Amino acid sequence: MPFDAFDVAVDLVRSLREPVARIAQCDASLAGQIRRAAASTPLNLREGRRRAGRDRQHHWRVAAGSADEVVACLRVAEAWGWLDAADIAAPLALADRVLAMCWRMTGR
Repeated sequence: MPFDAFDVAVDLVRSLREPVARIAQCDASLAGQIRRAAASTPLNLREGRRRAGRDRQHHWRVAAGSADEVVACLRVAEAWGWLDAADIAAPLALADRVLAMCWRMTGR
């Protein structure tokens, strides 16, 4: 059975390959943080799918928080001048889609 939010979250991870490689050249810690947040997003979506009630909502909220952390990391890298707007446009658009899906899934 398809799970669109998970699929978009995996696409987000794919879109981060090059930007994260560039971030890692300047700040290994920030690159690690974005990797963890990006991985957490689809993992929590998928785990939440198998849960019920508030436990399900909790995992989907954690996924949303992780997706928003990805956005923050990208914006910080842009602010430092390590990436430009064109470098982060696709990942930001995918993160926005994930956040919108999480919003609908959690009712908030």
